[in-house]
Amino acid sequence: MNLIRKLAKDGNYKISLLVALGCFTGLRISDILALHWKQILNTSEFTVIEKKTDKVRTIRINAQLGQHIKECYEQIKPIGINAPILVSQNKVYSIQWINIVLKELKNKYNLRIDHFSTHSLRKTFGRQVYNMNSDNSELALVKLMELFNHSSVAITKRYLGLRQEELLNTYDCLSF
Repeated sequence: MNLIRKLAKDGNYKISLLVALGCFTGLRISDILALHWKQILNTSEFTVIEKKTDKVRTIRINAQLGQHIKECYEQIKPIGINAPILVSQNKVYSIQWINIVLKELKNKYNLRIDHFSTHSLRKTFGRQVYNMNSDNSELALVKLMELFNHSSVAITKRYLGLRQEELLNTYDCLSF
């Protein structure tokens, strides 16, 4: 989450907002790119119809994210509240362009992540929720399964890389 603050401090408010929305909402990039300012500014909740699943999803905006959205709006100065949030020269950013930018940020900010892409933001949301609920990890997995629209907890564990960690930990318990 430090990346969000660093980007804003460096004046890169659009990408800071993109990272914040990805990490705080768990939305896919296609759904983030479809957002307009009127959906997310000065509100505590918004609803989207997910492009991939066609399912309705309501997202709560916590106070910290809400404040960041407001700050970004004031700094970006979009053409209006009805405008898409991530535009340049009246065109919505492409996923390919965002992935290039994220790879550049990985190098610029020395991020310790193997493959930094738009999908990393959604996974970061999942890992944050899981790690913050480690005392009741099974409940966290069930919540994430529902939020991600996965058909099973096993899929969610694999998606977050937890299954791979469990398998690799098997080697750590061996001794001679």
